[in-house]
Amino acid sequence: MSQSESFTTEEIASLLKVSKLTVYDLIKKGEIQAYRVGRQMRIDAYELERYKIRGQEVKRNHIVSCDEKVNLKPIVISGQDNSLDILARQLEMTSNGFNPLRSHVGSLDSLIAMYQGRADIVSLHLFDGDTGAYNIAYARKLLVSKSFVVVKFITRRAGLYVEKGNPKGITSWEDIVTKDVTIVNREPGAGARVLLDEQLRLAKLNRQDVKGYDIEQSSHLAVASAIAGGIADVGVGIEQTAKVANIDFLPMITESYDLVMLKDDDNRAMIADVLNVLQDNAFQNKLLSLGYEFEGIGTILWEQ
Repeated sequence: MSQSESFTTEEIASLLKVSKLTVYDLIKKGEIQAYRVGRQMRIDAYELERYKIRGQEVKRNHIVSCDEKVNLKPIVISGQDNSLDILARQLEMTSNGFNPLRSHVGSLDSLIAMYQGRADIVSLHLFDGDTGAYNIAYARKLLVSKSFVVVKFITRRAGLYVEKGNPKGITSWEDIVTKDVTIVNREPGAGARVLLDEQLRLAKLNRQDVKGYDIEQSSHLAVASAIAGGIADVGVGIEQTAKVANIDFLPMITESYDLVMLKDDDNRAMIADVLNVLQDNAFQNKLLSLGYEFEGIGTILWEQ
């Protein structure tokens, strides 16, 4: 199999002996990276091999009987970035007391789920235009009366997705309104949606003047694919996904992607396990291989 070769979702389904719906679910969860060519989704051969290797590592390093699983406490890790899948797998392999489960929802919805007792570890990348900082202000507002900790995780470059060559000459947030462009947006509650709304507010621009503001997609990859397919001219997302979709990326801000956990007697062991994983060299090397930056990872940013 040539590493430059690529496959359709139908071909991937056939190679893995699963349904096409299963392949789409793997793409949605970030377990397989795909990109769009016209109306067709494609997966590179090296990405298929990487997925197979990850599956083999899990089977080889973490074979747990059904009886053992029953004795583990399920914990929900909520957020959409691939780094959380790596965190979940590492916790699964190293923790003796927990069974990590993944929920793929946006930052605000994750915080609400935590407040309601439906999430144990949530990821945030919520920009506060008034302070220029990320995450803590939102956690304090939504987790009122709760005792929690915010832990530094990774940093990512966020910005604007545009077609190859940037044919509309987009260079700023203001261009989304002042130039004849169509945007594809994220769903309410997503960090990218909050970033756009805050930038428009700071620039005193009306979101009603943004063409396509109500056209929504539920992931960075879906937004990037819409740009690659010519459905829209611009979208907001992170750098890693632009590379997958083979579109241009205009960096606008370095965002903090942090973890929030509630502090109570039941969670003390979980918090300790998470902090241990964040300092693990093998875990950090996995983050590095996917292009993530993690200086200061594991630092307690806020505690109450």
